[in-house]
Amino acid sequence: MFSRRDIHLGTLSLLALSACSRGASRQPRDGAIVRLSDDEVKGLDPQKISDLTSLRVASDQFEGLMRYTGAGEAEPGLAEPTHRGALTWQFRLRPALRFSDGTPITADHFVRGWQRLQMPDTASPNASLFEAIAGIERDGPAMVTVRLKRPIPYLPYLLAHPAMAALPLHRIDAIGDGWTSERPLVTSGPYRLIDWRLGDRIALEANPAWHGGAPGAARIDWRPAEDKLAALRRFRGDMADTVSDVPPTRLEWARAHLPGAVRVHPYAGTYYFAFNTRLPPFSDMRVRQALSMAVDRRWIAEKLLGTGEMPATGLVPPALGGANADPLGSEPEEIRALLADAGYGPDKPLRFTIRFNSGGDHRRIAVALAAMWRPYGVEAQLLNSEAQLHFAALRSGDFDLARSGWIADLPAAENFLAVHRSDAGAINYSGYADREYDRLLQAGMTGDPEALQAAELRLQRAAPILLLHFYVSRSLVAPDIGGWQDNGMNIHPSRILHREV
Repeated sequence: MFSRRDIHLGTLSLLALSACSRGASRQPRDGAIVRLSDDEVKGLDPQKISDLTSLRVASDQFEGLMRYTGAGEAEPGLAEPTHRGALTWQFRLRPALRFSDGTPITADHFVRGWQRLQMPDTASPNASLFEAIAGIERDGPAMVTVRLKRPIPYLPYLLAHPAMAALPLHRIDAIGDGWTSERPLVTSGPYRLIDWRLGDRIALEANPAWHGGAPGAARIDWRPAEDKLAALRRFRGDMADTVSDVPPTRLEWARAHLPGAVRVHPYAGTYYFAFNTRLPPFSDMRVRQALSMAVDRRWIAEKLLGTGEMPATGLVPPALGGANADPLGSEPEEIRALLADAGYGPDKPLRFTIRFNSGGDHRRIAVALAAMWRPYGVEAQLLNSEAQLHFAALRSGDFDLARSGWIADLPAAENFLAVHRSDAGAINYSGYADREYDRLLQAGMTGDPEALQAAELRLQRAAPILLLHFYVSRSLVAPDIGGWQDNGMNIHPSRILHREV
């Protein structure tokens, strides 16, 4: 699948990497731990962001009633739970809490923060995550009550989300959205932002007013690195301490040349492509089913990628209760029959475009899919675009088949399934709309686990998405960085990281 030129360039890249020697001379960093992210931060307001990079940086700066541990679990943050009921949780704020500018943090900040999250003017992309919360109330300046519409076992994780953190509403009220331009940024968590240079770095320093005292490192520099090979070179050259992703094609090289730095672990996420079900040819379920059946997922996961990925025929990762059953099968004659019934064959080839964004292994996977479908008379063209344009096309429905996927916001099966509800809005890229699926999902969300499994099976049979594999995280962590714990949520708070002497 690779040209001679691809191989030649890969060889040159490895030679360039080999020329570097990590640890030979420490790069000056002013005492900061340097972390490379997959992309540029999209915004600083925790209620108006949804991409992973922005959320990770927000979690370093803003803390809520709960927060994430280094193991990816939820633990008490600014408050201790005093009552955990089926529909009511109560929290007592820690004493003498203050924002980084010295302003006291009170129960009102959580009540008003919840109200702001629900406002149409806020336009929070995460608001639907919290639909099971009926409301947040105060019972005195230091007591917060969270009321639920239904029991949800993952409430601590919801309350650890940056969108539910204590926000400096005294600054937001005073200057509107301009508060995110202030330096240092007023925050409630272990760090505060002191500098943001687009395309270069976000510099965080320890928040002197944080209730937890001094975090593990006095300063954190987040630097964007969409080019994963360039990130690997920077790590090898001792210009970074953590890297969020390693190209699978370089993983064995990294293991050989960067001993002790490579960290691979199962990740709560599913990689798939979305069919545009609104328009032909993919408004026809038979076409979607045929293409899904013709894909050799095991070969993609184990041979093409080969870094621990598990082939996926189900949407929900097994660790979160997904069955990963295969209700469609893979018989070639049945595939041809489905395409023929839909009107496609030698006299009328099935033609469409596979859209994918730059970076990662998306091109290699798209090439493999086109090759697997070719024996069935399918003619698939490739269309590559940068990430912002790609996802804008998905939100507007301007595609045939497009690279997508889902990374867990919280460890719950319904977090994966709710994306495909008919009323999910722009995040339902495929446009899948099925009343029975919605009904099953709603029943599952109100306490019937069998209904959740039935909803997932119905989604698999309808095939609005082309499921391919479950993610693994592939990180690089410098051997002298302590506090890193591999976990399925791939959450690694900066406050826990430290440089070991």
